Amino acid sequence: MSQNIILTHLEIEHKIKRIAYQIYETFVDEEEIVLAGITKNGFVFAQKIAAALALISPIKVSLCEVEINKHQPDLAIRTSLAKENYTNKGLVLVDDVLNSGTTLIYAVRHFLEVPLKKFKTAVLIDRNHKKYPVKADFKGISLSTSLFEHVQVVFEEAGNSYAYLS
Repeated sequence: MSQNIILTHLEIEHKIKRIAYQIYETFVDEEEIVLAGITKNGFVFAQKIAAALALISPIKVSLCEVEINKHQPDLAIRTSLAKENYTNKGLVLVDDVLNSGTTLIYAVRHFLEVPLKKFKTAVLIDRNHKKYPVKADFKGISLSTSLFEHVQVVFEEAGNSYAYLS
């Protein structure tokens, strides 16, 4: 199966920086926000956004890893932060790719169990194949693909990240 690179490392870095600025503009009046990254790539993406935010804003950023079973999203969701740590705060739910919206909508439901000041979503790639009425407030790119194509983001330790379509 062939791979078509859709985002290079440099392009991903630019998207992260732009999303960080958008988040800062949205939460400029907040002292602290929570970036809740969906386990694995979503959490890595959240960490990268947090690092970019630290360079441009005084807002304290708390990272939260969201563990959700992507094949059975109705199962219990676990977070690395207790609910008290994000209650009445601004929160951004982060994932790498928004496919059907199933993972994001179940994660949104989880966070709606506590009062939040502001709730936004961020994704690197929005595939435009939504099964649920969920949208990304901050997105790197929108990509129209066939349902048979697969989008994958690779975050490598050495800093050579990329996204491809196969």
